[in-house]
Amino acid sequence: MIFAEVKAMGDRILIVDDEGDIVAMLKDYFEFKGYEVLTAVNGLEAIRKAEKQPDIILLDINMPDVDGMEVCSRIRAFVACPILFLTARVDDEDKIRGFGVGGDDYIVKPFSIDELGARVAAHIRRERRQGEPAKVRLDDRLAIDYTERELYYNGAKLSFAKKEFDIIELLSGRPGQVFSKERIYELVWDYDSEGDASVVAEHIRRIRAKFAAAGMSSYIETVWGVGYRWAKTKNPTERGQ
Repeated sequence: MIFAEVKAMGDRILIVDDEGDIVAMLKDYFEFKGYEVLTAVNGLEAIRKAEKQPDIILLDINMPDVDGMEVCSRIRAFVACPILFLTARVDDEDKIRGFGVGGDDYIVKPFSIDELGARVAAHIRRERRQGEPAKVRLDDRLAIDYTERELYYNGAKLSFAKKEFDIIELLSGRPGQVFSKERIYELVWDYDSEGDASVVAEHIRRIRAKFAAAGMSSYIETVWGVGYRWAKTKNPTERGQ
């Protein structure tokens, strides 16, 4: 097999699939690209290998015994890297469930191996991007530390899943600018995927629920028929929303 001549930089990737030929193909490809490759052929082995802290994980969903969703749920307690699900089919309900347990992306089989390589590289690039150098106070109650990826309200830290914080980072960094659901998906997931508006809407719903649980009014405004924006001029605690 001839692969595109684009070398990686020694990142560690964990490949999990119960089909040995797929594992072998992906192992050859990513080693050729310069990755350090870990492999697993079942869920329990994947959980053990994840303890080696890979930079990214390719995780098959449909495995016997412990499936990919369960693996993702278990390892999210100690793994922060992007997790990309491999699956033969996916609908919006599957995506919402997968993102809910901590997944970051879906790769539908059969896939172009070079497109997969590009998506893996894009996720790793995003992980390496520098955030703002300090905690930014957005109003008298809310502060966001973009470097540590933490949000504080009235001094208390709120926890968010990776993609939830990515959306917060995107919108809060450009207050007042309106983003369509499709544009949010493209920027946060690092590639164009038309038709995934429901995934963005579900993430926004989760963010707002966490804001509400902390006693916050929503800082994320809906612009009907267009998309979402971060409140710009007024403190949201004063708007009575």
